[in-house]
Amino acid sequence: MSKIVIVYSSVHGQTRKISAYLEDKLTAAGNSVTAVSLADKVNLAEFDKIIIGASIRHGKHNPAVYDFIEANQALLEQKPSSFFSVSLVARKPLKNTAETNPYMRAFLEKSPWAPKLAEVFGGNLNYPSYGAMDRNIIRFIMWITKGPTAADTNIEYTDWQKVDAYADSINLLTA
Repeated sequence: MSKIVIVYSSVHGQTRKISAYLEDKLTAAGNSVTAVSLADKVNLAEFDKIIIGASIRHGKHNPAVYDFIEANQALLEQKPSSFFSVSLVARKPLKNTAETNPYMRAFLEKSPWAPKLAEVFGGNLNYPSYGAMDRNIIRFIMWITKGPTAADTNIEYTDWQKVDAYADSINLLTA
C-alpha cells in the first residue's frame, strides 16, 4: 500500500484526535502512516501521500498552515494530497461539505494549493476545557448561531462514519 503522512494543526485536540483515528484506520488497511503536529519537522518527500488537517479557531485556520503549504507546495502538487478542516460550523447539515462549508471555501480561495481531496468534519464543543476567554467567545458565537451555550456543555460533533469514508477515499487517492 502507501506510505502516508498526516500533518495536523489542532487547538483543542479534536483535529489531533481525528488524525490519530485516520492513522489507525489507514494503518489497518495496510498503509504505513505517520501523524505529526504541524509544529513537528517532517520530510514530506519520504511519503507517497500527504494529508493536512486543520482546525478553525475564531473563524480562521492557523496562519502556520498556509506557511507550511507555501513551503511545500511543489510536493503537495506532485503527490496525492488532501486537506480536511475541523470546525463547529460543520455540525450544521447545510455547512458540512467541502462545497458548503464557509471555512473550507475561504481556505480554497486563500491557499495556493488545490488539494485533490477535501473534507470537513464537525469538531468538539467542550466548554469546561476552555479558558475563560475562549469559553466566552465560543459561547457568544454559539448564541448567535443558535448552538448550545450551557457552560457544562461537552458535545462531540464529529461524524466518525464520515471519517471512515474519508479514509476510504484517501486509500483510493492517486496523483
